[in-house]
Amino acid sequence: MLTRDSIRLGLSATDKDEAIRMCGAALLEAGAIAPPYADAMFDREREVSTYLGEGFAIPHGTNESRQFINRAALGFLQFPEGVDWDGDTVYVCIPIASNSDEHIGILGALAEVLMEPESAEKLRTTTSVDEVIALLSAIGEEE
Repeated sequence: MLTRDSIRLGLSATDKDEAIRMCGAALLEAGAIAPPYADAMFDREREVSTYLGEGFAIPHGTNESRQFINRAALGFLQFPEGVDWDGDTVYVCIPIASNSDEHIGILGALAEVLMEPESAEKLRTTTSVDEVIALLSAIGEEE
């Protein structure tokens, strides 16, 4: 679900909306979604924040927008300088496209990674795509 092409390091965004747009673009470029799903990521954010804690957010669309998912996919977008997320600071966005409840397992695996402060810090600061893949191997294997 997570491919090398979907991992983007060293990005910057002026605000949460720009970061969410970049997340939607990553899933679009991967061919995982149609444009309405990217738009629905903003709807989801208005319903409930996708901020997880530890500097991580998981932007994704609404249940109604699942019809615009072509295949399950994850992205990894790192913002080393941080992005204001309604008063919290996000350093990593992991956009999710999932047609089923498989994202529940993804969230569980991500929570386990974030429980390890050293792993979470590495994901926030790494400059290596290979390190991201190694750290997130519990979430999704590279295709």
